[in-house]
Amino acid sequence: MALNYVWIAFFLIAFTVALFKLIFLGDQQIFQTIINGTFDTAKTGAEISLGLIGLMSFWLGIMKIGEKGGMISIFARLVGPFFNKLFPEIPKNHPALGSILMNFSANMLGLDNAATPVGLKAMKELQELNPNKETASNAQIMFLVLNASSLTLLPITIMAYRKEAGAADPSDIFIPILLATFFSTMVGLIVTAIYQRINLLNRVILAYIGGLTLMIGTALYYFSTLPQDQINVISQVASNVILFTVITSFIALACYKKINVFESFIEGAKEGFEVAVKIIPYLVGILVAVGVFRASGAMDYLVQGVSVCVNWMGLDTRFVEALPVAFMKPMSGSGARGLMIDLMHAKGADDFASRVACVIQGSTETTFYVLAVYFGSVAIKKTRHALPAALLAELAGVIAAIIIAYIFFG
Repeated sequence: MALNYVWIAFFLIAFTVALFKLIFLGDQQIFQTIINGTFDTAKTGAEISLGLIGLMSFWLGIMKIGEKGGMISIFARLVGPFFNKLFPEIPKNHPALGSILMNFSANMLGLDNAATPVGLKAMKELQELNPNKETASNAQIMFLVLNASSLTLLPITIMAYRKEAGAADPSDIFIPILLATFFSTMVGLIVTAIYQRINLLNRVILAYIGGLTLMIGTALYYFSTLPQDQINVISQVASNVILFTVITSFIALACYKKINVFESFIEGAKEGFEVAVKIIPYLVGILVAVGVFRASGAMDYLVQGVSVCVNWMGLDTRFVEALPVAFMKPMSGSGARGLMIDLMHAKGADDFASRVACVIQGSTETTFYVLAVYFGSVAIKKTRHALPAALLAELAGVIAAIIIAYIFFG
């Protein structure tokens, strides 16, 4: 229901703003701009969905091999004690636990192409356990909120954009992004746990979170000792080696257990095709609503309003120029990326606002896109507390990004 109200609000606010521009500002092109935007974003939504068909088919084919060969069960046992506390609805050693781990791992390594298909596989497996097929279960919401909290270990793309924009040290946003995204993930976890009455002070949960924190801290320390070029090379090589190792290990174990690997792949690939087609209306719907909101100028007014409030409170306003990225990111990843790049070219890659924008881009997620795609893939209509919990994690990421940017670059 929350997503329903947000979707309606996008159109009503856009119409109100456009009508104001037409009547009081004499902007006779505003409604044409909005309508043209609906055509463009509807086409983009369909193209994104169709573009996922190949990825979905391949990765769900690989996941089916891993499932039949037993590798997913091995992953599930590795994280079983931790995930059994966070996802009490999931039976022990269920394949969904392995899929969730694969999704989180791909996100941490910045492997978006692998993360989405595996995540949709996990959502489908969770839906099979869901007693009410139209209402999101606690396990589905916990998975989606953590997925949308953007726990990224290697923000290579952002560092590459900074390098292209002429940054003196493109990797100087590396540690700030890691810190900000850690806060967003923790807030998402805590808020969802409060909703679902999960005890996060359990020894098992604390042990796993402590281990994860130690791993991230070690990685931070290691990469902070390397120059930019080595960071790019090592992270790219390591990510792809890990990814291909996973693929070959799935195939090798299935061969060892005398599974018909190719037939298993085809079976999973067919599922991938069906899922990619199924999400088209959900993705088109949310992208058109976002496009209308942006084309009307409502986003610009929102930023200007925040700037006035910040200035009135006597606070430093240098970060305000990065806020369009913060407002756009929950709705459109490509839109936020474009705003970040535009800001770097306009102000310089090493400008404070540009750095804030980069940290925000790396520590937040496309929340509405994730909700539309993941819940749409299994026809969930009632999202319960998923949207507020995900948006609170998003807000925590933005606030943390701004504060940390002042600490590092202020």
